[in-house]
Amino acid sequence: MKFTCTRENLSHALDGVSGVANRQSHLPILSNIFIEATASRVALIATDLEIAIHMTVRAKIEQEGSFTVPAKTITDFVRLLLEEQVVLELRDNELHLTCGNSSTKIKGTSAEEFPVIPHIEEGTEYQINASLYRDALAKTIVAVAKNEIRPELSGICFRFFSPSYDGLLLAATDSYRLAEKRAVVSQGTNAVNCIVPAKTASEMIRLLLVLKEDGGEQDIHLFVSANQIALRFEQCEMVSRLIDGAYPDYEQIIPASFKTTATFPADVFIKRIKAASLFTTTGVNAVAFDLNVEEKTVGISSTSTQTGEHTSEIDADVRGEENSILLNHKYVIDGVQHMGDGDVEFCVNSAESPCLFRPKSSHDYVYIVMPIRQ
Repeated sequence: MKFTCTRENLSHALDGVSGVANRQSHLPILSNIFIEATASRVALIATDLEIAIHMTVRAKIEQEGSFTVPAKTITDFVRLLLEEQVVLELRDNELHLTCGNSSTKIKGTSAEEFPVIPHIEEGTEYQINASLYRDALAKTIVAVAKNEIRPELSGICFRFFSPSYDGLLLAATDSYRLAEKRAVVSQGTNAVNCIVPAKTASEMIRLLLVLKEDGGEQDIHLFVSANQIALRFEQCEMVSRLIDGAYPDYEQIIPASFKTTATFPADVFIKRIKAASLFTTTGVNAVAFDLNVEEKTVGISSTSTQTGEHTSEIDADVRGEENSILLNHKYVIDGVQHMGDGDVEFCVNSAESPCLFRPKSSHDYVYIVMPIRQ
């Protein structure tokens, strides 16, 4: 195997695939990146047996072949190269990298030991803007359950063209909070539901950020089959397994109406909550919110036997009835910080009922938080 490519293209592809490779430790070969040069292109592949990422690199091929090398070693090394042209050649079971007056040998493993990578099952296809898709994943993944006691809650529910929305509806819940985001689909009409693992969603976010840095911001293609989801974007393909099972009917916990609605700037609200969080009991994280209709304020307070007490108010447009609720400050911040710098609506029914946060400018993202019952 021997080929020549630019340092920039090689580094970009390595950044794309290396996140998956560095996760596994019980199978050493999974810490490697598979490099294959054929007559038409150079492919870089990494997998953790649940997710596989495949990226192609433009290169001048002198000799075909394949080999695997440690992901961290080659990724970190290529980032440090100064010259633009890089020559990679396989000799005596070592990958030789030549760049300017620099020459390096990286020890690796035969490509025959690398696991077989599944092909994309091109079932139901959808097309969606890369930025919209990445944003939707980031806004919903915050509510995914961190443990796998209920496997279906450890992923994001994808609902394409459901009865409630003519596009892609993403939702996640850990039973204490729920995030739901709507995203426009530019191509595709089939109604399909699936559950995407949180690890896959996180890797998709990371991958799309890497590709964005390279100047890519077009549409992505999503393929959904019975047991896998695949993403195709520019010179990149990603395949992942899906979570088996049915996602719970979460829509029934979203209140249809509210007794009190307060509107205020998101940035001011977040700063006040963070201040109150310094005076909460560890593990409970309770902050009280008092919605005052007459004074047009939202009171924020907290108490800790160890650190002290805190009370503050923010000016708000409060409509409806007087109301108060006790919430976990971490859950509130996780959702509101994804609502931009504009105004946020805080909707409450009672101290015992779930409350809702959403951007005032658009209701395509809603974030539900269950109260702490006293």
